[in-house]
Amino acid sequence: MNAAALTQTPLTVLVVEDEAHMRSFLRTTLAHNGYHVIEAASGARAFELLRMHSVGLVLLDLGLPDVDGLEIAGRIRTQRGIPLIVISARDREETKILALDRGASDYVTKPFGAGELLARIRATLRATQEARTVPVAQFCTGELRVSLTRRQAWLADEEVHLTPTEHDLLAVLARAAGRVVSHRELLRAVWGSEAIDERQYLRVYMRQLRYKLELEPAQPRYLLTVPGVGYRLRVDT
Repeated sequence: MNAAALTQTPLTVLVVEDEAHMRSFLRTTLAHNGYHVIEAASGARAFELLRMHSVGLVLLDLGLPDVDGLEIAGRIRTQRGIPLIVISARDREETKILALDRGASDYVTKPFGAGELLARIRATLRATQEARTVPVAQFCTGELRVSLTRRQAWLADEEVHLTPTEHDLLAVLARAAGRVVSHRELLRAVWGSEAIDERQYLRVYMRQLRYKLELEPAQPRYLLTVPGVGYRLRVDT
């Protein structure tokens, strides 16, 4: 029995692929194995569908007409928390490493057979299910509370109004609470890989977050700086 048939509602797979014949192959293969398929031929359309549907897995080609697939892989995994498999003709080891570093769960090189792809999907879904046994929907430390699903934050039970970018930054830190997150990791997750050297972005938004979330912004209790490395969201024990 395939993975999608284990539930009454078929798992929705978003196929992001600009080649019509490959989309047709993927649509047929996935549909015949119990998955519900939605399709996008561009990065912009992919994010539109992500807002409209509850997607359980993304198959992402790297050669999209409007943006390189590597540019959106990290955003999908970090902001949406959806498992993602890259399907690409690019077979260089450096590209595979880069895609995996940016959040891809797996990398399948074209051409590939239906059997291999389905096996990779099953393995990815198993690993994702194990990792989500206890899903993190809310983070609390001291008087700070962050809802990752509702995109809201409270300090001492008073709601703090954050901009979308401020929340994205806080969400990355909350998911890695207690761990140091590097400047480059934060920049890639929130602004994309083109901004990985723009540390001024981080300084500006971290300053804004501290003024909103810290009682004494100059002596932060929660949003801590690790000089020369990055930032860490403190966990009170």
